[in-house]
Amino acid sequence: MSVLNRNLPGVLIVLVTLIVAACAPQRPPQTSDDDYPLPAAKEVFTAGYESIVERYIEIVAPGQFAMEGLHGLGSIDPAITIETDESDIIVKFSGTVADRIAAPADDDAEGWAELTVHITALGRQHSMEMRRASAEKIYEAVFDGILSNLDIYSRYAGSKEAKKNRAKRSGFGGIGVRFHIVKNLPQVTFVMPDTPAQKAGILKGDRITHADETDLGGLKQAQISEKLRGPIHSEIILQIERKGESAPLVVKLERVHIVPDTVSYGHKNGIVYLKISTFNQRTARNLLNKLKKARADLGDTIKGIILDMRGNPGGLLKQSIQVADLFLAQGRISETRGRHPDSLQSYDAGGRDMAYGRPVVVLVDGKSASAAEVAAAALQDRGRAVIIGTSSFGKGTVQTVIRLPNEGEITLTWSRLIAPSGFVLHGLGVYPTICTSSIDGNRIDGEAIIARALSERIKTAAVMEGWRRTSFQEKTQRQELRAFCPPERRKLQLDSKVAEALLNSKTLYARTLNLSASAAAAR
Repeated sequence: MSVLNRNLPGVLIVLVTLIVAACAPQRPPQTSDDDYPLPAAKEVFTAGYESIVERYIEIVAPGQFAMEGLHGLGSIDPAITIETDESDIIVKFSGTVADRIAAPADDDAEGWAELTVHITALGRQHSMEMRRASAEKIYEAVFDGILSNLDIYSRYAGSKEAKKNRAKRSGFGGIGVRFHIVKNLPQVTFVMPDTPAQKAGILKGDRITHADETDLGGLKQAQISEKLRGPIHSEIILQIERKGESAPLVVKLERVHIVPDTVSYGHKNGIVYLKISTFNQRTARNLLNKLKKARADLGDTIKGIILDMRGNPGGLLKQSIQVADLFLAQGRISETRGRHPDSLQSYDAGGRDMAYGRPVVVLVDGKSASAAEVAAAALQDRGRAVIIGTSSFGKGTVQTVIRLPNEGEITLTWSRLIAPSGFVLHGLGVYPTICTSSIDGNRIDGEAIIARALSERIKTAAVMEGWRRTSFQEKTQRQELRAFCPPERRKLQLDSKVAEALLNSKTLYARTLNLSASAAAAR
């Protein structure tokens, strides 16, 4: 009896342990399969999680965002639910508990990546939808769940989409034509100079019937563009119908790197018109060439320059910096600020004013965003241009692209853009010196609109001072400031007419320029 009593507590402990183990959810062994290799999945999730922790503009813990990613698995199978209970993660399928796992430390990126792999592998054992899902589909569900809860500009692209994105960033192989669909076929509307199309003799008005073996009849514009584009140096054979020719023409071309000219130029009565549609790799170079052409065409008779960036969605930041630099001889152009050391950048003017000090008016509207806002804010804050239009879009963040082991990529917001006077562009944008918001587009009395702006100079100066002093955290105040000149899409000639009236009067231009310059404490 004494021996039995001495061993009884140990026996009870063993029995209790066995009972608890029997009641706990059983974890089937997890093995890799060809469609979802677990070591590769761990590499992808670890790289993604660590990059977000290290580079995202705000401090975010893996324990916060990984749960959002796991909830994203519901987009594959709504029967999957992930819950938390104190320090445990509970995985359920159709309401039945499949596993209960101790949560890693909140800041353990690798631990949360391992947990994500474990739960996704578990899902493939319990869910037909998860078994049918490719690895890319699972990565997409998790990263979309994470990034959509960070901000609207952070996003994930799978390997196929990322490959296309990389091709777009480095340029594409094309032949150098623009076209419209006319009677179910693409009709050439413009042949770019010094391109394969021009060298092959393709003309405006030609109708392209076939690209290689593909009949282009009835295809949509995007589908035709896809057929005409391809790897640089690849060949394409086109069949062309030309007015006056009885038989189709057959043309063989080699695709080259095409970078569209995003700057258009014109002049009238001594005023130079420059429109930038977007910022690509050659925008600043093309703008410089247009400025030189204007100088050659008009000489010293140039009254001023209208720089139209209405509807410009942005593009490459460094190009917008270089565009602003073309009009500035010195001073700060912009800054970027984030958490990662590489996100801290400042940009200063370092050349000469290629507009030779001529008056500049910049047109913006509610669709002018990002890089367009950087250039506009720099020219306004440095007292180099008068802004006309409406409040701009207010997209003032910079994204970095992170390549993942699966060849997919995360586009992650990692810094904010700062104007020369120190205000954060994001959520605020650029405030015009002359607001045309809600003004009838048929009204073309530019001088009357300028006179109204000058009569409201005290209000304008107060708004601009508030614009530059309001902190990024003061969301309500920033929206109230934007309401003084609500963002609108402006396509009408009114804004251009106001700009012309301003440039035709040195006195009006100087008085209007002073409205914004006096409020800008530019460094």
